[in-house]
Amino acid sequence: MATLHHVQQGQGPHLLLIHGLLGSLENLNMVAKPMASHFTVTNVDVRNHGNSVHLPDMHYDELAQDIIDTMDSLNIDKAHVLGHSMGGKIAMQLALEHPARVNKLAVADIAPVQYSAHHEQIFAGLNAIDLAAIKSRTDADKTLAQYVETPSVRQFLLRNLTKTEQGFAFKCNLDYLTQGYSQIMTAYQGNSTFNSPTLFIKGGESNYITSEHRAKINQLFPHAKAKIIQGAGHWLHAEKTVAFNKILLDFLLDQ
Repeated sequence: MATLHHVQQGQGPHLLLIHGLLGSLENLNMVAKPMASHFTVTNVDVRNHGNSVHLPDMHYDELAQDIIDTMDSLNIDKAHVLGHSMGGKIAMQLALEHPARVNKLAVADIAPVQYSAHHEQIFAGLNAIDLAAIKSRTDADKTLAQYVETPSVRQFLLRNLTKTEQGFAFKCNLDYLTQGYSQIMTAYQGNSTFNSPTLFIKGGESNYITSEHRAKINQLFPHAKAKIIQGAGHWLHAEKTVAFNKILLDFLLDQ
């Protein structure tokens, strides 16, 4: 349990933003800034990411408790919550196990189900980078390119690299995330339901939410609705920022 590193801006009702695996709060800045015209936006670094605390456990009950601890430290009794990818699973866990703390729930391109271990090449590539030997991000990219083909994905992953007086280091705790990867891929384990307004936003080109997931979503979130952003993949908030923010704002402001 931990109070997470965060950035807060704006005024009005509270809105919490939770990023995905191997990211940081910077990933949701394009959501945070426009939402701050309507809400007090708190954008967090999940444990073992960004500038937050490093702890070995990556079970979702612990990750949700980190959000509760952070809310308590900021005197936030209740908030709207948006989570993307792994952050969406944390947001769902929070809403299902602590429903009194969540007003409306928005989940970006993830379902409350078990996923296959499709990040193994990414972890292998990051762990293959010899931090003591590299002189630049270009050196790191050359190693990572042997495992991850897409340049934009490598660019995203290498944001975790930081230059210190001793050389390069990872801001994220790569060891704990590698060890906890099986926990991160798990389905929701409980029996609760969240009966307040819920919105799932799916990228039209993404396969993270499929028709097979609909029954589980409806079981856990009886008032869930869905929106699809055509032409967007898993990074829908970055690929179609204007459309994403409009969908989110309309949902949050709808009475």
